[in-house]
Amino acid sequence: MSKTRLQDEYNQVIRTCDLFVGLFFTKVGKYTEEEFDTAWKNFQENDKPLIFTYFKKSDNKQESLVKFWNKLRNLGHFPTVYQDTDNLHLQFWAELERYQ
Repeated sequence: MSKTRLQDEYNQVIRTCDLFVGLFFTKVGKYTEEEFDTAWKNFQENDKPLIFTYFKKSDNKQESLVKFWNKLRNLGHFPTVYQDTDNLHLQFWAELERYQ
């Protein structure tokens, strides 16, 4: 048992991270969005964590994914689309190299 929600403990860890990576495919759950919101708020206040979001190309997008994509765009955050694991790996490492 925890005195708080387990999600609160995850969110606390996010506040201490240097990097937040979100991987999405067909939907976005409420806890995943809460984790992103925690990272975003902390980034606005402390310039960290850096936030990377990757969306796997899919023809089967649920409404939650479309709403979340639009939310990111409205925040001025531009997610990356990837085709497969190799493409994700290539794009992720390219982004990391920009911050070295």
